[in-house]
Amino acid sequence: MNIVCLDMEGVLVPEIWIAFSEASGIPELRRTTRDEPDYDKLMAWRLGVLREHGLGLKEIQAVIARIDPLPGAKEFLDELRALTQVVILSDTFEQFAKPLMAKLNWPTLFCNTLEVGPNGEITGYKMRCEKSKLTTVKALQSCGFDTIAAGDSFNDLGMIQAGKAGFLFKSTPQIKADYPGIPAYEDFPELLNAIKSALN
Repeated sequence: MNIVCLDMEGVLVPEIWIAFSEASGIPELRRTTRDEPDYDKLMAWRLGVLREHGLGLKEIQAVIARIDPLPGAKEFLDELRALTQVVILSDTFEQFAKPLMAKLNWPTLFCNTLEVGPNGEITGYKMRCEKSKLTTVKALQSCGFDTIAAGDSFNDLGMIQAGKAGFLFKSTPQIKADYPGIPAYEDFPELLNAIKSALN
């Protein structure tokens, strides 16, 4: 039995931190897992920038409420979910993702949780498990699933390389150059066709 594992940000929806960077006028917050492979380092730095500017969860959620899925993402996901089981594996947080999941017709999402103080300050975060995407893919495989994965960033490479098939989608020129053996696609119809081929 197959299960498709998809990254969320950059694949199905715009990068939340980039959108918040633009809305808040803080260019440093544009940095994502496409730029920094060490997620803990990236998040510690982000939380430091938020503290410095006195920004918290409420301000980020206000920006997220205005974000729509990437054009074609919902239709892609609807068609894919009609073909096979799909789970979204993301290093985002429950407090960020919920309004976006509503716009994508509530697909299954495995992600992490923010620790938020009474005043709305984001004080920390709790990862679901270590190397959450690769760990989850291995757990699914141990349950008898063949996994097919697609993502765009450094933190997706483990799950992409561990399965029956894996694809880069809307990735960076650098990641595509560093991993020439991974098929790379830029639009949803191409990715859907590649996944359909892998399902057979």
